[in-house]
Amino acid sequence: MAATRIDGRGSLDLRPVRMERGFMKFAEGSCLIAMGDTQVICTVSVEERVPMWMKGRGEGWVTSEYSMIPRSGRERNQRETNRPAGRTMEIQRLVGRSLRAVVDMKALGERTLLVDCDVLTADGGTRCASITGAYVALVEAIAKLRAANLIKRSPLTDSVAAVSVGVVDGAEMLDLCYQEDSRAAVDMNVVMTGAGKYIEVQGTAEGLPYDRARLNRLLDVAQVGIDALAARQKDAVAGLL
Repeated sequence: MAATRIDGRGSLDLRPVRMERGFMKFAEGSCLIAMGDTQVICTVSVEERVPMWMKGRGEGWVTSEYSMIPRSGRERNQRETNRPAGRTMEIQRLVGRSLRAVVDMKALGERTLLVDCDVLTADGGTRCASITGAYVALVEAIAKLRAANLIKRSPLTDSVAAVSVGVVDGAEMLDLCYQEDSRAAVDMNVVMTGAGKYIEVQGTAEGLPYDRARLNRLLDVAQVGIDALAARQKDAVAGLL
């Protein structure tokens, strides 16, 4: 666990984290999140309607879209103008269900919170940064709904954050940058609530399979990161909850 990393961090250290709430002028909620060189703009738009299949149920909905702008990565990616690619669809579904896990849909009322996550710079962990920043934007949007007396109480039941962990050069490490992720023997994304409950664990062995003991250690490493991110989120939304 004391392995030296590319950027000089310790195995249990996050990259430098910055969350700037209210980044977008016109969005009901927004946050620019930076985790190292990964930067994502997360916005929340409020729509006073729900999907057709939800009408009349007295419940709201939270959904998301995700995209990487051209040259957010090391090579230019094509704009997905017609239909999202498989990876994009997977990530936006992950962001949506991660946020829905901490929202009481009845308290939200028949309205939709549409979350957009746009990656400005991709250097590993974009889905995790998207989830973590989107929660901050969601809090801001909900605070505006409450201030306008459109909802009686906050529909949020907990916070949610996500972080990557992996095995690089035989050591468990937190918050992998691209260079680490690209050569990791195990790559894992962990989504958790502030109360320590799991929403999703995505773990893949890129080389040799890993055992239960290693899985447990990776989850312990993820917990360190989630706790730190939850504290940063709390600072970012201070005065809104």
